[in-house]
Amino acid sequence: MEIVEATISSTQEALEAGELTSHKLVLAYFDRIASHDKAGLTINSVLELNPDALFIASALDSERAAQGSRGPLHGIPILLKDNINTGDLMHTSAGSLALANSYAGEDAFIVKRLREAGAVILGKVNMTEFANFMTEGMPSGYSSRGGQVLNPYNISAPTGGSSAGSGVAVACNFCMASIGTETSGSILNPGNLSSTVGIKPTVGLVSRTGILPLSNSQDTAGPMARTVTDAVHVLNAIVAHDSDDAAMGAGYWRKQKDYSVFLDPRGLEGARIGIPRDYFFEELTDEQLEIFNVAVELMRKHGAIIVDPADVRTVREIVYSSVVLNEFKASLNAYLAKLPPSTSIRTLKDIIAFNNEHPIETLKYGQKTLLNAELTTSGTLTELPYLRDRSTDLRLCKDEGLDATMKEHRLDALLFPADFGARITSRAGYPSIVVPAGYTGKGVPFGVAFAAKAYEEPTLIKLAYAYEQLSMVRRPPSLKSFI
Repeated sequence: MEIVEATISSTQEALEAGELTSHKLVLAYFDRIASHDKAGLTINSVLELNPDALFIASALDSERAAQGSRGPLHGIPILLKDNINTGDLMHTSAGSLALANSYAGEDAFIVKRLREAGAVILGKVNMTEFANFMTEGMPSGYSSRGGQVLNPYNISAPTGGSSAGSGVAVACNFCMASIGTETSGSILNPGNLSSTVGIKPTVGLVSRTGILPLSNSQDTAGPMARTVTDAVHVLNAIVAHDSDDAAMGAGYWRKQKDYSVFLDPRGLEGARIGIPRDYFFEELTDEQLEIFNVAVELMRKHGAIIVDPADVRTVREIVYSSVVLNEFKASLNAYLAKLPPSTSIRTLKDIIAFNNEHPIETLKYGQKTLLNAELTTSGTLTELPYLRDRSTDLRLCKDEGLDATMKEHRLDALLFPADFGARITSRAGYPSIVVPAGYTGKGVPFGVAFAAKAYEEPTLIKLAYAYEQLSMVRRPPSLKSFI
């Protein structure tokens, strides 16, 4: 079976027919990673492979033969971002050399769910170190532990961050799907630049337990895949109530048992989609704007009601917020304190000290942001700027921003170019889905992102799937040349 651009459904058909085994599938991905990630273009997206992957795959093959399939993810190789705990032989480091020898001791909640669904945890992928909270001026996709991830479509283009490896590995067909995490654009941005589908769920839909944090109020994990359908299969597996994650209580009754029922090819018909033209559209190049406008017209042609413009009135009031800076220290220290006793790094201060002791290896771009978080925040979330900014973020982004705009224009969703919407949706805790929309003349991918209010993933899936089926623009990178 050809694994390039294979889908979960086509792979399951081959597995059920006996034309393929999960063991052979894992070996095929190993071979492709060897040929293109560690040689050839040396994409450098895969940070660590699971030494038990082949054993797990063989066990799942035997289970399939004896008892049948567990479901869509049975025997399917999945890669995880390196800030997601696994209680196995792999490390969890967030790309940091300070945590390069750290073993979590227990699976993150979502990893347990993936294993229960029958997925093969293939390995960990590189990421922007500490989810791009290490310093200023560091390229996306760079970590001191893993080095630089390259964009396979054009190595002179950025990868997007911080789930760079998650997006690139999927784009290059090094796995069937991956898990990324987002605080503010870290699924949408690399999804856009790797021509993949990224689902950034509502904060509280997917458990964060066992994931190295950045911001307690904005963090979430989500699937990245080559198709909306595959992303939804993964979403189904990881959505479950986790009593240890306080964010999950508000949406307890709004979770869906099966998000695949919303994969509607006619999902655009009658949908009211708003275009926030005042939302930094001046930052787009002419090429990018043309790709976006073509996508809008395709949606209009196939039944969407386009409200253009549907401006967010608070957009220019949304400025720097100290929320993430303050929450980082508090969240990280709590995470580190819960690691097994074998881990010597227990605080943000310990990480900074380690980096200072190994400057050549760890401080290529410095650690300005880490120092800022350590020296200017208490870790108790009692600072006056934090308290005011948290309230202001919710007012400008949620209440007077997205909520007001969607109510005024009676919208089902907003449509943003690329990851532009992350600037406001992240602070509101609202969901988005990015889908490939085209490529620039230099081959760099460009996508569109649908955004809606909390727990409106069903609506977003309908819209994203219908648009994807009509546009079908995604193409894999050739991996044969630099551009």
